[in-house]
Amino acid sequence: VQLVESGGGLVQAGGSLRLSCAASGNIGDINAMGWYYQAPGDQRDLVATITAGGTTNYADSVKGRFTISRDNAKNTVYLQMNNLKPDDTAVYYCNANILDAYGLGIDYWGQGTQVTVSS
Repeated sequence: VQLVESGGGLVQAGGSLRLSCAASGNIGDINAMGWYYQAPGDQRDLVATITAGGTTNYADSVKGRFTISRDNAKNTVYLQMNNLKPDDTAVYYCNANILDAYGLGIDYWGQGTQVTVSS
């Protein structure tokens, strides 16, 4: 299983970016998908998650600014980021919890994509 992210980059404060993450390979049923971020010297923290049924969860710091969505037919999750702030600067990682042949959920991670917000 591979998760391939795209859409990161450099943007000015107040701008927008859209991240995408596509899962490929020998994929079983995908449970939750999500995005996490990690700034230098910090731990990896939750940004947002979305279940297979579409239930979403957001970190308080991004509520009202970020929107997570997914296309189950394409095994793809998106993160629309609006009104970006310098504090949003980090490497963003895609996560997918995928059922294996035994029905166990296995976590997979993308390689990360850099988001830099200038003031």
